[in-house]
Amino acid sequence: MIISASRRTDIPAFYVEWFFNQLKDGYVLVQHPRNPQMFSKVLLNTDVVDCFVFWSKNPSPMLTRLDELKDYTYYFQFTLTPYGSEIEPHLPSVKRRIEIFKRLSDKVGKNRVVWRYDPIFVNNQYPINFHVDTFAEIAYALKDHTERCTMSFIDCYAHVQRTFDAFGIQPLNSEDMISIAKSLSETATEYNIRLETCAENLDLSADNIFHGACIDKMLIERIIGSPLVVKKDKNQRPTCNCIESIDIGMYNTCSHGCIYCYATTGNDKLLHNVKLHDVNSPKLVGCLNETDIITGREMKRLRTDQQTLF
Repeated sequence: MIISASRRTDIPAFYVEWFFNQLKDGYVLVQHPRNPQMFSKVLLNTDVVDCFVFWSKNPSPMLTRLDELKDYTYYFQFTLTPYGSEIEPHLPSVKRRIEIFKRLSDKVGKNRVVWRYDPIFVNNQYPINFHVDTFAEIAYALKDHTERCTMSFIDCYAHVQRTFDAFGIQPLNSEDMISIAKSLSETATEYNIRLETCAENLDLSADNIFHGACIDKMLIERIIGSPLVVKKDKNQRPTCNCIESIDIGMYNTCSHGCIYCYATTGNDKLLHNVKLHDVNSPKLVGCLNETDIITGREMKRLRTDQQTLF
């Protein structure tokens, strides 16, 4: 099975000790999204885990512990965007994150660190030219440390609409999206970085931009050297090309504080959950109690025995 760690929170930034504790224990308990008392037991042993996909904006806490993953296959989705602290308040500087990206790439290989330039929005402070220029600067810095970049335009979720209005952030029209994409594609091509979109309807193939997948069947097969027997993830948006995976994160647990985040619906919920976190609990938030309902989850390896050459 593919383990996503995580679309819902930044485990490499905030929950490294918990993750490796649970890796030793061989399982985590994942809360049901609609029933807070129900948990599924997700195994983490090498008999069933084909690959970990880590999502992070600052995986520096994990860099010294990568040796503990020596028996596993994994890669990183590393989000690196150039907004200021009013947008992404609790992140290191862009310069510092570029250094972290390079260190990670040097340790695991550039094919296993995907750069995410996501989300893209424009307002008075961050016009189209800002993205053209800063994308080029970051791409130049990362040109020898990644093979792929995933871009995505901002989605205006209801729970952050008031904040978006305060910052003058509105959905992009097709003309602006195409203009940005064309410029980014020219830069990516110059530095031999494959540019893909994440869950976008817009067809940008004329500008050498492809519909990508974050939980990527072809990338995982390339890393593990074996084909996967796997389906498209039916739980994601129709425009998402990801294959099926199990996410072990939880909403309202990421402390980066990015104003556009879909996974944080209230600061009070976030503070409550962070306070309850226990590095020795199989649950990301809270400890086991007698009212918890724990169910097993069917898991199996997705790779075949047939070896492939890439």
